[in-house]
Amino acid sequence: MTGTATDLSFAAWLDDRRPRIESAMRRCMDEMASVVPAELLAAVEDGVMSGGKRLRPLLLVTACEETGGRPGDALYDLSVSVELIHAYSLIHDDLPSMDDAPLRRGRPTVHVVHGVHTATYAGAVLIPWAAAWACRSARAAGCTASAARGIAAHMLEAAGAGGMIGGQALDLLSEGRSLTEEELAALHGLKTGALLAASLEMGAMASRAGDPVLRAIGDYGRALGLAFQVMDDVLDATGSAEVLGKRPSDAEMEKSTYVGLLGVDGARRRAEEHIARGLAALDDTGLAAPRLRQLAHFVIQRKR
Repeated sequence: MTGTATDLSFAAWLDDRRPRIESAMRRCMDEMASVVPAELLAAVEDGVMSGGKRLRPLLLVTACEETGGRPGDALYDLSVSVELIHAYSLIHDDLPSMDDAPLRRGRPTVHVVHGVHTATYAGAVLIPWAAAWACRSARAAGCTASAARGIAAHMLEAAGAGGMIGGQALDLLSEGRSLTEEELAALHGLKTGALLAASLEMGAMASRAGDPVLRAIGDYGRALGLAFQVMDDVLDATGSAEVLGKRPSDAEMEKSTYVGLLGVDGARRRAEEHIARGLAALDDTGLAAPRLRQLAHFVIQRKR
């Protein structure tokens, strides 16, 4: 059975944007080569250019488009900044002191190839580079100096103790404990949801969207982040390391998961409920945003 016209249109839209994101990633790495030693750059590139869904850059670019912006190369460059933060988090998440993961995206992890010391520095150097890249790219995209600084600061806040890093700390402290669904949602709202929401909000900020739209985009993003994590748990429980391209699983790490709490079918239903809540936030503001709606369904229908 072939896909619908809408499905095919969405696939073509993704096929158009992903190469533009990869080109922007390459521009960023080429510039980084002028300031980072070759050995460290090799580890950075392994962490940044090893593939992935590129969901966060997609969300940033789409939010800008859907709120009236006209994305060019500078906006795609801005979208790279959130992927750099995501890449740093994965490099550090895989370290022996954290998850001690040997495999990521079907390949040996950065510390396995380059050593723990180099991998630690490779992750750390991405943080200030991402902030500088975000500020510069936002200026090139037409933002004022103040707005560009605000966009970069918003990303760093989402990545810090009140967002991704805070969620990671809670995740480590929660190993071997049975969390309630409310506790699990709070953890992942920080660890996963904060940067996803910030990606969307940064795109809307770049298009100079008003406060009501920014709030709706943020609410949508936080709901999307929870749905994404619920589906990660489902895929972790139902897929193999060969298909998913990563080890170890959360079950092996004795982490609480949505599947453990709700079962596979219950977790899928919960993901759909989160998506419905996110779409309702767009509805409440009268934001049509068809591509954001399609991306929401893409998140819960993905296979890896």
